[in-house]
Amino acid sequence: MKKPSKLNNPSLTGLLGLSDHSSRKSYYAELEKKLAELEQEKNRYKGLFDHSLHGIFQADPQGNLLNANRAMARICGYSENGDLLSRVRSLKELFSERSTYSYFEEKLFKNGQIKDFETVFQLGGGSSELIYVSITAVMKTEPSYIIEGFVQDITVQKQAARELLVAATAFDSQEGMIITDQNRVIIRVNKAFTEVTGYLPEEVVGKTPAVLQSGRHDQRFYKQMDNSLKRQKYWQGEIWNKRKNGEIFPEYLTITAVESEEGVVTNYVAAFTDITRIKESEESIHKLAYFDSLTGLANRQYLMESLAKALKRARRTKLYGAILYIDLDNFKNVNDTQGHSVGDALLKEVSERLSSCIRDTDIAARLGGDEFVILLEHLGKEERDVQLGVNNVMEKMMSCISKGIRLNTFEYHASCSIGVTPFNGTETSDEVMKRADMAMYQAKWSGKNTCRYYDPDDLIPQFQLAELEVDLRNALSKQQLRLFYQPQFDSQKITGAEALVRWAHPDKGLIPPVDFIPLAEETGLIVPIGWWILETACLQLKEWSGIEGSRHLQIAVNVSARQFSQINFVEGVIKIIKETGADPNLLKLELTESLLVTDIEDTISKMNQLREQGIRFSLDDFGTGYSSLSHLKKLPLEQLKIDASFVRDIVTDEDDAEIVQTIIAMAYNLGLNVIAEGVETHEQKEFLELSKCHDFQGYLFGKPQPVEDFSENYLKSSICA
Repeated sequence: MKKPSKLNNPSLTGLLGLSDHSSRKSYYAELEKKLAELEQEKNRYKGLFDHSLHGIFQADPQGNLLNANRAMARICGYSENGDLLSRVRSLKELFSERSTYSYFEEKLFKNGQIKDFETVFQLGGGSSELIYVSITAVMKTEPSYIIEGFVQDITVQKQAARELLVAATAFDSQEGMIITDQNRVIIRVNKAFTEVTGYLPEEVVGKTPAVLQSGRHDQRFYKQMDNSLKRQKYWQGEIWNKRKNGEIFPEYLTITAVESEEGVVTNYVAAFTDITRIKESEESIHKLAYFDSLTGLANRQYLMESLAKALKRARRTKLYGAILYIDLDNFKNVNDTQGHSVGDALLKEVSERLSSCIRDTDIAARLGGDEFVILLEHLGKEERDVQLGVNNVMEKMMSCISKGIRLNTFEYHASCSIGVTPFNGTETSDEVMKRADMAMYQAKWSGKNTCRYYDPDDLIPQFQLAELEVDLRNALSKQQLRLFYQPQFDSQKITGAEALVRWAHPDKGLIPPVDFIPLAEETGLIVPIGWWILETACLQLKEWSGIEGSRHLQIAVNVSARQFSQINFVEGVIKIIKETGADPNLLKLELTESLLVTDIEDTISKMNQLREQGIRFSLDDFGTGYSSLSHLKKLPLEQLKIDASFVRDIVTDEDDAEIVQTIIAMAYNLGLNVIAEGVETHEQKEFLELSKCHDFQGYLFGKPQPVEDFSENYLKSSICA
């Protein structure tokens, strides 16, 4: 039996007031149509919901996610909306900052809606990436309270805005910038452009950058620039341009061509920096490096570089050149009697006069002090041509310099000694300079105020000695002196070292003291050298005092009779001790017997003053002089040092053996310690020990050596313990 339809239910039809059959049929047809339309609308809405490019979500008033479309899932980092809904329960979880969500919620509930609310989402799906989003949401009240929202990913827009901001900031940076069209017509400049050039934007827009041209560059320069822009779409380099006020200035310029996607140049962007200060600094550095600050002449560095180039040119052209080495006569007297300010004024005046006597292509240089050098080139292919040209220049110089020079209240008549050496490019720069220097000394020995050509046959031993003296005078200022240390031992361990000076000559190598100390004594240079030795040794004592294995070591320093006789000798020694922080009890001054035959009372007084400070004394080379035993008893000595000449043959020469034994016995009778120097063999050491001498110095224990080697050989060894 067929079950009756609900629509044919009598009670329902009566209720709807549908009495006749046709009316009921019409009504049901209309109802089915409406239902179909609703289903169609539902499907259309669902299609829009699922395929919308914007994210769509629904949430309850507590923020719990009820629904979300695929776009919402993709925005939040999930592949499907199902993944999003299963993993994210609340809107709050999407916000990177909880405080931002609280603000969003407050605005939404207060106003019932919120539009274009920008925030940052934390992507899900295992990603830690952040994205920028814009949210538009509304609070619906019917049929029930629900939050509906639209979400748009605006990360790209944010990045673009940031890039635009960076570009705008860069355009208004400290660099001047110009933007032109493809025809190089200016369409925009920045603020820095105006500050550097003085031109306002309206004064240059519509014109080409040629308005800035200084005129210092030729067409070839700009042609190369154009070629680079065509080939590489890029050019950079230094260029001179002109400001609005006409001032020419240097700039560092970079030009870049901007191309379309089709490869067509659409614009040019030029960025430039004013490098005026850099150029000024470079010029100042150049002057400091290559020119004398007092006279403005070239300095030694510039001269030597120029001479090297001149030698190459002479070798190539077969044309002679020449060096004139000039030294003012008796210049020291001016400094000593009138002061250095007057001496400087004289040097500046002489510099100007020398410069006035040479060609523009020649070079005048000041080497230092009162020494000048003139570099002449292209003097001819024959030596007689060279001599003629040089003589002409020398005569001008000597005549010009000899004219009276007003210095303060008196008129000074200067003279000079000139040494000359020609060159043809077969020599080195050092050889040429050395020859000219030697020729200058030949001129001085000839009576000054004269000229001499370099002639090796005229050299005499005194010249070599004078040359050595000049070098020695510069040895201290040029830091060429070195202290070597020779170890001193007792029978068991190292007790100290003697400080021995060496001269590290730049050309002659390491010079031993026997080759230059006599010269230093003769010239008085031994005094400043002696102070340097004493200060350096005290600094070494201070350094060793901080090392466990070396803090007990003494250093013996030789003091010349000339230095000891200085009035301020005691004060000078005490000052060095205080300034270096050295322990005076570890400093031993070695004096020679020559001190005992001059002013013995002054010697004793000075020794007593220093002995009170803790400083010890040793009498060096004992037995070679004429020491008086009565004097020895008065001197506050601690030690006698047996000269190596006696030690050398003590094993084979009975006389030397007897002398050494006598010295040792006498020392013990006077209460003095004895140390023997020049000990080279074990036999010598055994003889000395049997004779009751237990302190030694010599090659058997170690040669004089730099402090680095001394430390390596002795201070790290167990013999220091």
